[in-house]
Amino acid sequence: MEQIAIKEEKTTRQESAMRRYYRWQSMIYDLTRWAFLFGRNEILNRLPVVKNTDLMLLEVGCGTGRNLRRLAKQYPSLRLMGLDVSPDMLQRAAKATHSYSRRVLLLEKAYGAQPSALPETPDVLLFSYALTMFNPGWEQAIAQAAADLPMGGYIAVVDFHDTPSRLFRWWMGKNHVRMDGHLLPLLETTFQTEYRSTRSAFFGLWKYGIFIGEKSV
Repeated sequence: MEQIAIKEEKTTRQESAMRRYYRWQSMIYDLTRWAFLFGRNEILNRLPVVKNTDLMLLEVGCGTGRNLRRLAKQYPSLRLMGLDVSPDMLQRAAKATHSYSRRVLLLEKAYGAQPSALPETPDVLLFSYALTMFNPGWEQAIAQAAADLPMGGYIAVVDFHDTPSRLFRWWMGKNHVRMDGHLLPLLETTFQTEYRSTRSAFFGLWKYGIFIGEKSV
């Protein structure tokens, strides 16, 4: 069975832009992102997942599969789905998770723009440096996460938060990233907060945020 399932859907302008952007970024992503995508290991360690528990985790914007590979290795009973709009990133994710292909399904699909129609209901939903690139669409993605999770399910987010530098905000915007503290307020009103933190990076040039919340209403 193929590890990557392709969903045929109408492509938006933003999705086309992401596919173009990651066509070449996929080749250098893992070599470069370790230097500034802080908090990724911490969010994985804080996930409400217990070993030998049969749960389903969906990562939206799974990229090269870096997080999926680590989670599959760390939790032998965890079932995983990874979703991304970039076929180039998904090809790398398939290689990264090949040893765990029986437990990892990859979906080439947008999230939040339409009903997700997932093959299985996720117990945990992870966004790792993805939501700030949903422009437009971050509100819809958070709302879709709330719809997809069962009562008692969890959302986990690590992402850029904000920056005091207009120049840096402009530069990040050129790389499709929005940085103005917009994510955490909506996450906190949509989910019951279990953990929330913002941290400074590069001597205060920007902050990143970590959020874990439970669907309780």
